[in-house]
Amino acid sequence: MKDKALLISAVAAAVAMVALAPAASAADPKMEKCYGIAKAQQNDCAAGPGTSCAGSSTADGQKNAWMLVPEGSCEKIVGGSLTSS
Repeated sequence: MKDKALLISAVAAAVAMVALAPAASAADPKMEKCYGIAKAQQNDCAAGPGTSCAGSSTADGQKNAWMLVPEGSCEKIVGGSLTSS
């Protein structure tokens, strides 16, 4: 009985967190992939050959490693590109 009450409490807490999570709004910036700007092991997911997921790039400025940045800002960053090379 104690385990059932604990389970119900955990489910209720999870539902409450989802209900209280902020919803995306029109004011949230759109994001784009920006290649060539990530420091080693600071890339976002699936950078390309030789990487498996986030944090797996091996060099600063790796051309196939990307990070999400606000739309329109990538090409303003030194070394930033909207395509991998």
